[in-house]
Amino acid sequence: MPMNTPARLAAFGGLIALTFGAALGVGAAVGTPIPTGDAGHSTNGHPTNGHGTDGHPTDAHADADRAMPGTDHAAGQGPGGLAVAESGYRLVLGADRLQPGTRVPLTFTVIGPDGNAVTRYEPKHEKDLHLIAVRRDLTGFQHVHPSLDGTGTWTSSLDLDPGAWRVFADFVPGSGPRAGESLTLGSDLHVPGGYDPVALPAPAHTSEPVEGYTATLDGQLVAGRESILTLSIAHDGRPVTDLDPYLAAYGHLVALRVGDLAYLHVHPEGHPGDGTTRPGPAITFAATAPSSGDYRIFLDVKHHGVVRTLALTVRATDPDAKPSPTGSATPAPTSSHAH
Repeated sequence: MPMNTPARLAAFGGLIALTFGAALGVGAAVGTPIPTGDAGHSTNGHPTNGHGTDGHPTDAHADADRAMPGTDHAAGQGPGGLAVAESGYRLVLGADRLQPGTRVPLTFTVIGPDGNAVTRYEPKHEKDLHLIAVRRDLTGFQHVHPSLDGTGTWTSSLDLDPGAWRVFADFVPGSGPRAGESLTLGSDLHVPGGYDPVALPAPAHTSEPVEGYTATLDGQLVAGRESILTLSIAHDGRPVTDLDPYLAAYGHLVALRVGDLAYLHVHPEGHPGDGTTRPGPAITFAATAPSSGDYRIFLDVKHHGVVRTLALTVRATDPDAKPSPTGSATPAPTSSHAH
């Protein structure tokens, strides 16, 4: 029997209520999306900023998107070097493919937010820009100081073995939205030829000798908080107490996260001439690791006019974890070079 108009309206209203109620039920069942992990990491906990879950490079534009202002690193809290561009600044290599060899020329520019090459920088550790190069298996570490011409082009040279490399530009721009703030940009560099990745050394307290020099680590790197690391320098087993000043300190430390080569900002405690900091054997640094896991640290020290690099692998623990009984540092010889 056909329903009259009021009955049809009542039935239609009931249908709407039933549909809306079902939608509410689905919404309550779904709820707020569950986070899949920290920003810049995959669901399995492996870092993905600038790299896929297998550690290989991803698209540079995706890097730039992840490093826009408002992220941890833009606020000075996160690691650097994962992005080729940040806050409008972009690292542009003259060539992203170079032949292997010694003293291979490398040119690059830093493009500012206005689209022009940056020509004004503020000194950081006595230099306008620090260029770090390392192969992706964390061998071949080099820390050099390029020269800048009037057009904003930087020039340097590197010793390159075949393999995949990462190049970092660590600087303080003198103009633009990040003027006066430390910034680290990174870009991949490809060197053709036979490539056999070197396994990362296991944790240990003391580095292997480099021309008789060693660094012994005291302190534990703890994720998410500032950690005090002290490295004591010895030569042929004897403490070195007359280190040369180098870059406004008695040592310069770079820390890179294993897996994605995230670049940590590490600060020396004290400086030459402050009345309290001694020229060895102990050099103290403050470092903050953004996550637990392994990091490779590279310590540059200068003695008798020669800079030598001592490398160790440090394991950052979770804040509630007990220190490892074997310590946190591992050996690996690198190089010595006059500066």
